[in-house]
Amino acid sequence: MRELSAEARLHLYARSLSRRTGTGFHAAAFYSAFALIAAVLFGTLSVHPF
Repeated sequence: MRELSAEARLHLYARSLSRRTGTGFHAAAFYSAFALIAAVLFGTLSVHPF
């Protein structure tokens, strides 16, 4: 079996790290959007205009 060069190993590591970072970023964006919607919803329910 052929050995991977150091450059190829670094490239594979960077791609896997990028994939994990992207997934974490999407999850954080999803949950922060949900929290923003919940904050607006509960904020408008607590306001009594009349």
